[in-house]
Amino acid sequence: QVQFVESGGGLVQPGGSFRLSCVVSGTAIYKYAMGWWRQSPGTRRELIAQITSNESKNYANFVKGRCTISRDNAKNTIYLEMDNLNVDDTAVYYCNLITPNINDRPPWGQGIQVTVSS
Repeated sequence: QVQFVESGGGLVQPGGSFRLSCVVSGTAIYKYAMGWWRQSPGTRRELIAQITSNESKNYANFVKGRCTISRDNAKNTIYLEMDNLNVDDTAVYYCNLITPNINDRPPWGQGIQVTVSS
């Protein structure tokens, strides 16, 4: 069973930054594209960054330029760094595999809360 454990969130001031980690168990991530999503109260979960198995990266327009996704296959871990945070970045952040069929995606982990507030 594939499981995801996200960490690194918390309370961050506007203009600040964070670095999230996602440790994956139950599968070897080197063969998968991986992604970070986020969900704010009352909104749909949205994909914000993805990294392919050969480390090609793509970002949602609203985080482009202030967000970096990376991976360490040896540690079966992916990372998300984001700076110049604003209150709209407040959300629960999740990681998962990028699969051609959404129905093949493993269950979500608990995610990690990031709150941007002064």
